Amino acid sequence: MTTPQLALTVRLNTSAADARRGVVRLHPEVLTALGLREWDAIALTGARRTAAVAGHAPAGTPTGTILLDDVTLSNTGLRENATVVVAPVTVYGARAVTVSGSTLASSSIPDATLRQALLGKVVGVGDAVSLLPRDLGPGTSSADTTRALSRTFGIAWTTELLTVAAVDPSGPVSIQPNTAVSWSTGTITGTRPGPVAPSITAPFSQNTPETETQRPSAPPVEDLVGLQAQVGKLSEWLKLALDEPELLRTLGASPHLGVMVTGPAGVGKTTFARAVLANRRVVEVDGPSIGALAAEDRLARINAAVDAVRSGGVLLVTDVDTVLPADAEPVATLILERLHRAIETDGVALVATSATPDSVDPRVRTPEICDRELSLPLPDGATRRAQLEVLLRSVPSTGLDLDAIAERTPGFVVADLAALCREAALRAASRASRDTDEPKLTQDDLVGALEVIRPLSRSGSEELAIGSVSLDDVGDMVETKQALTEAVLWPLQHPDSFARLGVDPPRGVLLYGPPGCGKTFLVRALASTGRLSVHAVKGAELMDKWVGASEKAVRELFQRARDSAPSLVFLDEIDALVPRRGQSSDSGVSDRVVASLLTELDGVEPLRDVVVVGATNRPDLIDPALLRPGRLERLVFVPPPDAEARAAILKTAGRSVPLDDDVDLDALAEELDGYSAADCAAVLREAALAAMRRRVDAAAVTSEDVVAAREAVRPSLDPVQVEHLRAYADGR
Repeated sequence: MTTPQLALTVRLNTSAADARRGVVRLHPEVLTALGLREWDAIALTGARRTAAVAGHAPAGTPTGTILLDDVTLSNTGLRENATVVVAPVTVYGARAVTVSGSTLASSSIPDATLRQALLGKVVGVGDAVSLLPRDLGPGTSSADTTRALSRTFGIAWTTELLTVAAVDPSGPVSIQPNTAVSWSTGTITGTRPGPVAPSITAPFSQNTPETETQRPSAPPVEDLVGLQAQVGKLSEWLKLALDEPELLRTLGASPHLGVMVTGPAGVGKTTFARAVLANRRVVEVDGPSIGALAAEDRLARINAAVDAVRSGGVLLVTDVDTVLPADAEPVATLILERLHRAIETDGVALVATSATPDSVDPRVRTPEICDRELSLPLPDGATRRAQLEVLLRSVPSTGLDLDAIAERTPGFVVADLAALCREAALRAASRASRDTDEPKLTQDDLVGALEVIRPLSRSGSEELAIGSVSLDDVGDMVETKQALTEAVLWPLQHPDSFARLGVDPPRGVLLYGPPGCGKTFLVRALASTGRLSVHAVKGAELMDKWVGASEKAVRELFQRARDSAPSLVFLDEIDALVPRRGQSSDSGVSDRVVASLLTELDGVEPLRDVVVVGATNRPDLIDPALLRPGRLERLVFVPPPDAEARAAILKTAGRSVPLDDDVDLDALAEELDGYSAADCAAVLREAALAAMRRRVDAAAVTSEDVVAAREAVRPSLDPVQVEHLRAYADGR
């Protein structure tokens, strides 16, 4: 029996719900003609053969049209408006699937999370596949997967593309819950039909000839908000080196030009380069895809790129650290030689991008290769607002307050903001599909998206739950709150006042007090009040037995804080991180960590818009060098709560607890002498449990339940320790 097949016209699917998820949309009549049901697999034959999952197209879609997302379109090797042949295909559940991706992805995302992200997708060898999970219908949720990806890989997971290296059995397969999905450690098994030459554009907005991957068109330079100075510099360098080389030679200078574009991950380095180079002939080398190849293949791809640009133009190498890492391989010398020869040719320039320039082979940043460096900064609040305006320019919306969103997104780069807008659009689309209303983006959609999207700059550090708590919610502690406001919030909110008075703001604060008295709660309130990005880590988490690993962890922690400024670095249990030097038996690890921390606090590189807050209940164990002016110079004692403070804590904790009229919280606070803030909250929690023990369907907590809780919850404060800390505070 002949397999039915149809030739359809390709259209790009612009639905956010289907973006990069491997689902193609067909008219119901087409599915019927092919003998298929919705969610069956379908073969697509264009310049190359691939497979995908078929779904119903939206109402109004022409019968002869097929809607493909950009990744599936790339897998067919076609462009929009081309013709693709569709036919039914038999797929089997995969026993094993191997994929390759960027070095960061393969080292960050565990196999279990990878399998969950790819679950239900139909793939074959050589296909590109994204990490955006499919909606597998009622009763399933991708929220856990997206949270796991954000936690392990940061926001970059939304744009990461993987390549299928091998499948078992052969042919198109479906990834199932029992499929062994793993990262490739070698070369790709099988070949991918089609050209393997680098992408050549002339100019960038016209992709010619047909390439292995369709490159997105570059935005106009006017849309590069906050980068106009960098645009001017790069444009001028290119004009002099490529358009007016004789002028440089007349002045005794070589027209050689190699530029390294650096900046935090997701800040838009590649987009920036594409926009500036839009009117020039460009040969683009995708660093991550080439870096995953064997040495011989990597050299061959670089040679092809150099040959393509020899006649004139710009060689653009994205993420050059993946092609030429710092731990140089023998092939790196040959690649550098080819790059050097290329840019010594008249009319040829090199532009390379990297988010981690310290991880690039040092020879790349020599005058012979990249003699110039251009840094793209992290966007500030005003820039984030302007970027949101550009991203939402053509989106139907109502009641948006972009100033409020920009204020709540410290540390977000443009890639994070784009992910935020995508998540908000998904929420708006879901609401519109349920209510059949005209789709419009609202402020609630953006605020809700903030609960899901985590900025890339916070990846690798513990997320401190902030919520809506503020310093006003902290009971009593007037002097403590004032000291923290002066030391933490004033330097970030009023830097002009410090400059006017000619003084440097405090670098850090040490909170010390008995356990359970609200040190972490105060930090959470500080971060919420100041709209700060928080990087929280417990002291012991940075300790590593391997030489240099702990110092590197400290450097990376502070680099993330700089990249997400204004930010707060919270070092809980800091006494475990920076004990007195010379008194530890850990082979000198603690001493080196103390030195690294001191260097970060007042080293050569200034710590701007970053405040360090340490917390401990043993301040006497901390190295004294850390407590001198210029470091953690403000010591703030967090005392045990007095009766007034205990009453405020009980009232705050009791907001969600239905209390009977006979429960007197003020009188209870007077009786809880020696109880910490955590103990007071535990009393009400235990009282609620006592009410449930008395009667499961109890409607309120009575005074008898509170008495029972008092007997079960004992005070945790050690009077000797409290007196010791008070003496320490008085002695300072």
